[in-house]
Amino acid sequence: MELFWLWIPGLGSLMLAGILTLPIDQEQWLRPEDVELAESYLSMFYNLNRGDRATRRRIRSTSAVEEKIREMQNFFGLRETGHLDRDTLDVMKEPRCGVSDVENFSFYPGRPKWKNHTITYRIEKYTSDMKREDVEKSFSSALKMWSDEAPLRFIRVHHGKADIVLSFARGFHGDFFPFDGPRGVLAHAFQPGEGMGGDVHFDEDETWTVGKKGYSLFAVAAHELGHSLGLTHSRDPSAIMYPNYRSKSNTQYSLSKDDVLGIQTLYGKPTRKEETSSAPKKCDPGFSFDAAIMISDEIVFFKNRYMWMRTTKSTYWNRLRESPSSVYLPSISSHVDAAYDIPAKGVAYIFTGPKYWVVQQLKMKSQAGSIQEYGFSSRVQQVDAAVHIAENGKTVFFIGEVYYRFDERRRMMDPGFPRLIRTDWPGLPKRIDAAFKLQGSIFIFSGTKSYQYDFRKKQVVNVISANSWLGC
Repeated sequence: MELFWLWIPGLGSLMLAGILTLPIDQEQWLRPEDVELAESYLSMFYNLNRGDRATRRRIRSTSAVEEKIREMQNFFGLRETGHLDRDTLDVMKEPRCGVSDVENFSFYPGRPKWKNHTITYRIEKYTSDMKREDVEKSFSSALKMWSDEAPLRFIRVHHGKADIVLSFARGFHGDFFPFDGPRGVLAHAFQPGEGMGGDVHFDEDETWTVGKKGYSLFAVAAHELGHSLGLTHSRDPSAIMYPNYRSKSNTQYSLSKDDVLGIQTLYGKPTRKEETSSAPKKCDPGFSFDAAIMISDEIVFFKNRYMWMRTTKSTYWNRLRESPSSVYLPSISSHVDAAYDIPAKGVAYIFTGPKYWVVQQLKMKSQAGSIQEYGFSSRVQQVDAAVHIAENGKTVFFIGEVYYRFDERRRMMDPGFPRLIRTDWPGLPKRIDAAFKLQGSIFIFSGTKSYQYDFRKKQVVNVISANSWLGC
């Protein structure tokens, strides 16, 4: 029997035997709770067999435990000592997902995935930490990350059966995987299958938020829904499917290459058939735009995942070009919400949900960032329209019934914003769909109408139908 000593304040040295023989760094004095944490961690996430009480009275072979520690160290890129050193214990203490790091298909054998690419989901129980609409928005944004990169469609249902059921619970909650209170395990999910398959449970003992305090529900949901779709954990720290929660988790709005490879291995690449076969009916009386922008000498209009380009150097409508937006913006797979350009820099900024893309040249790959970098409140998950006014170096963002003003030189929001659109933009509707600047006017689109706005005089000087810009 192996023995080891622990120093416990007030009790002195105690010789422990038959609890757990963990290979430890001899220079470290570990607390009993550290040893228990390590045993529980390796059991939960690396299939260490803790055995029954009688078995645990006997000393287990240290080689088996050492092997599990090495396996865990290898997964997280730590030095493979096989000992419970400080770096290893620190990683074990980080908040994380409750799903094992070792592939385990005991519930649903094989490589489970949904056969039907249209997947339903239902929110069974909400958290008391957030408004219901913020919870719903967090889940829909998390699902959108996966549907942007795979041919998946998510439909929310309010009653009855759903493929994925999302809920918040404490402690024991009926699935044999009780939560452990604050920190530790934040949530867990089940891989695709019948019954509980695909469901996601969040620990209600955590503090859930849309901001930086507590844990970002969007970030944790994005990870857990990856499991709901059939993905396992990734060793890549930049991946959504990395098991531990990181400080940057709440600002990561795009999948890593490893995430994309994983989801496309299961479901394939997103299809673009709808874009090419059914272009929006531009001359329909109810037609409206999603976004508009000037790029070089062309006005670009966006609707769904389609775009039209009209040159300003010709008065002939036959110079109008149209195509799926992915042809000219290969990095962007979802529909465009807003866009603006800075002619002096030769750069365009495209907004899709909580992300923005820096486009320096059409048909070339572009880089993505989070709209939070602009200084928006964490509650802002989408921009409706944007336009840059070169005369004062400001960019205006329209969101709902308000607008923000961003100073491009200082790279920060001007104080005193947001303000109501109806207060400072007389004559315009209270909600804006798209905007771009041409010569001395800002052209504003709302519903089926296009408004020519003189920003110096602060007045509307002309109103036409929106699709007149497309020759209708």
